[in-house]
Amino acid sequence: MREIIFDTETTGLDSREDRVIEIGGVELENQFPTGRTLHLYINPGDRKVHPDALAVHGITDEFLKDKPSFADVVEQIVDFFGDARWVAHNATFDIGFINAEFDRLGLSPIAIDRVTDTLALARRKHPMGPNSLDALCRRYGIDNSHRAKHGALLDSELLAEVYIEMIGGRQAALGLVTSEIGGLAVQADDGPIIVMQRERLLAPRLSETEIAAHAALVSKIGAKAIWMKYSG
Repeated sequence: MREIIFDTETTGLDSREDRVIEIGGVELENQFPTGRTLHLYINPGDRKVHPDALAVHGITDEFLKDKPSFADVVEQIVDFFGDARWVAHNATFDIGFINAEFDRLGLSPIAIDRVTDTLALARRKHPMGPNSLDALCRRYGIDNSHRAKHGALLDSELLAEVYIEMIGGRQAALGLVTSEIGGLAVQADDGPIIVMQRERLLAPRLSETEIAAHAALVSKIGAKAIWMKYSG
């Protein structure tokens, strides 16, 4: 399964008027990073960066002057994402902006069934929160000390790590196999871990009186007693 963990930075909060000025993406294949990334800065035309947005991401109008327009890079974006799932934190915001940009160019919107919202996943997994990206990095022990401001590619890379942890993607595949030296072995990715059987069974903790009392109870219940499956 192919997924793109992505993030956007924008000129403001209103997708009807504000514009995407940065997009970053990290490709996952079967929940592992492939090393392929996308990172683009985008000229928003005559739309200026709102001061509140500037305080968040630090991307200035001056910096964006010589950057390509969304129309210039849309083919690159579509090619990178392809048929992958779009995965973002608070995805409603990012997809809203992407679809608004697509609509301006007469392109079909990204269908909601192709989108995964990691904020919704986090709220189900950790209902007491907090579930911001920074909070989730702290929860999962992911180093985000270099995140002085929001950045689309950096945030995508951090979110990819968080997402993999949330869905258990780093857990090694385990399987029980019989070892040649007796007992069971847990077959992990880096080889078997032998779980030896005891040479001598532990002494039962139940007394003879308790065993007899239990047998008497089972006999009263009759043949439908669930314990009958394990007797004999």
